[in-house]
Amino acid sequence: MAAATVVENDPTASEGGAASFSEPEVHSPIWNDSQLRKYPFQTRPIPRLSHTDPRAEMLINNEEPVVLTDTNLVYPALQWDIPYLQENIGNGDFSVYIAENHKFLYYDEKKMANFENFVPKSRRIDMKFSDFVEKMHKTQEEGGDERVYLQQTLNDTVGRKIVVDFLGFNWNWITKQQSKRNWGQLTSNLLLIGMEGNVTPAHYDEQQNFFAQIKGYKRCILFPPDQFECLYPFPVHHPCDRQSQVDFENPDYERFPNFKNVSGYETVVGPGDVLYIPMYWWHHIESLLSGGVTITVNFWYKGAPTPKRIEYPLRAHQKVAIMRNIEKMLGEALGDPHEVGPLLNMMIKGRYDQGFS
Repeated sequence: MAAATVVENDPTASEGGAASFSEPEVHSPIWNDSQLRKYPFQTRPIPRLSHTDPRAEMLINNEEPVVLTDTNLVYPALQWDIPYLQENIGNGDFSVYIAENHKFLYYDEKKMANFENFVPKSRRIDMKFSDFVEKMHKTQEEGGDERVYLQQTLNDTVGRKIVVDFLGFNWNWITKQQSKRNWGQLTSNLLLIGMEGNVTPAHYDEQQNFFAQIKGYKRCILFPPDQFECLYPFPVHHPCDRQSQVDFENPDYERFPNFKNVSGYETVVGPGDVLYIPMYWWHHIESLLSGGVTITVNFWYKGAPTPKRIEYPLRAHQKVAIMRNIEKMLGEALGDPHEVGPLLNMMIKGRYDQGFS
């Protein structure tokens, strides 16, 4: 990927539902390609546009990703760094994940009973912010594989100064985005503080997301919903539901042959940038190598209500939603999620997996 791109040309929708862009203008970055992990697939740049640019509006309306460069959405938070947060964030408990390496493959504790042999590769603990900072510094100094990552919903347990900063966010702008697209309520604001090199592997969410970068740089690789069969998500009943089974750094093409066909869109976001991640779009997020601590705030909104009149043919994200519902219903009907796969195979084998004569 070319570093720090700005798209000057009109994007147009491609057949697969993702935007098609002309070659972008390239500017001098504050980071370089040596800070990006290497992967065996091609990507194209996500456009970087002013929030006043009509093309940005078009992309969000089409549920396609775009980096908005000047929303001032989290302007008061741009002063947040570790010392500032340590002084002002309060004495509440914070949710911190500890992983055995740089990959934070998350899991749903409620679904662990469905898979007795599942062993999580990370664990979640509650700790005070000062303890997290101490743990992060100690982990970095020891130089082992273990990493930490704070993920905490911003709520009224944080200190007064952080609340004041939070209230100073550009709520007028983001509320307009929500209302004109008939999105549902804001479900949470998640504060993310990670070490350099941390990776959140490819997954998709069932909510609209404005991903606001505050400190440091993050590389974001996105894939449209129609790449579902290339990314091999875990079963719905698995603790790692909505996440790809494929290890991007060492893909197993025998198990996941369609991954050879995957193609993504990517960008690197820095302080003040806001990346729109549409619901059902896969996203792989990594803090740059040798890039220091990163701080991000997510704004998650429920999607618009399902229209009373469904238009056909269905869009890619609607097909994903249908597949999820079928898996859920079959699991409940059969009483055992492990029977879902064999039943679906029995339905398909020799009937739908070959051409008809």
